Amino acid sequence: MGVANTRPRAEDIIYKASGDAGCSRMPRSVYSGSWRNWSCLGDLYRNQGKPKEAEEMYHIALKGKEQALVPAHGSTLNTVNNLGVLYRNQGSLKKAEDMFQRALKGREEALGPDHASTLGIVNNLGIVYAGQGMLKRAEEMYQRASKGREKILGPYDPLTLRTINNFGILYAKHNKKMKAEEMYQRALTGYEKELGPEHTLTLSTVNNLGVLYANHGELKKAEETYQRALKGYEKALELNHTLTRDAANNLDILHADQDKLKEEDATSDESRFGSSTEETIDEMSWAIMECLESRRRRGG
Repeated sequence: MGVANTRPRAEDIIYKASGDAGCSRMPRSVYSGSWRNWSCLGDLYRNQGKPKEAEEMYHIALKGKEQALVPAHGSTLNTVNNLGVLYRNQGSLKKAEDMFQRALKGREEALGPDHASTLGIVNNLGIVYAGQGMLKRAEEMYQRASKGREKILGPYDPLTLRTINNFGILYAKHNKKMKAEEMYQRALTGYEKELGPEHTLTLSTVNNLGVLYANHGELKKAEETYQRALKGYEKALELNHTLTRDAANNLDILHADQDKLKEEDATSDESRFGSSTEETIDEMSWAIMECLESRRRRGG
């Protein structure tokens, strides 16, 4: 079946899949642009865990946008960024880096180095560099993203805090315990102030602190933070939700191996003690871009 014949189906799928992709909550009139349909369908497939289908949709959208718009158009760069997100999630870090670099160059030229959407891509590059073991380059990206976001959005904005939390994960992976704890505590204080103590973003940072403490033999503090994360997830989410199960698993591992952990090197594999919530990547859907622009116009 040709692309032209499947466009109405793409529109119907997106419109009916309310909640599965950020753009699917918008009015039906939003989807009048055919290439936006394909891009949104790529978001939908990615969120459903269908990477092959997502990649196909993104490439259809990208080719169409490059022809109908320009390679540096904001909508084109959104799709480039989201291809980077897809590749990063698949572990194809070189492909992800190439996509993010292209998106970053375009954003800097069109919007400047300190625009909110530019800084989102900077954050994403930091995550890729962290995955490649490039501590220095990842630090540079996170530093740029966090400083820029704090300046234009404020120190307690969730977008600022997500980069601070990513900083903590980076330092924890490189066994820099004091720096990791400092970043996690900073993110936690901000999340508690802005979102409350039981928000899932707050609890994710609590969980990450628990993993850090466990990895460095601070078992009592690890148990306390795991307990807080688990109770919070059980209250905020379903018992079978992935985050709830992961928190319960972290606590079970700690309890089961507590005696052995006291005898092992604190730099053992993280999976022995529990799993951190992974770095938060910035997707650039049309709806997110509209939200950022609306916030900019309001001046806060």
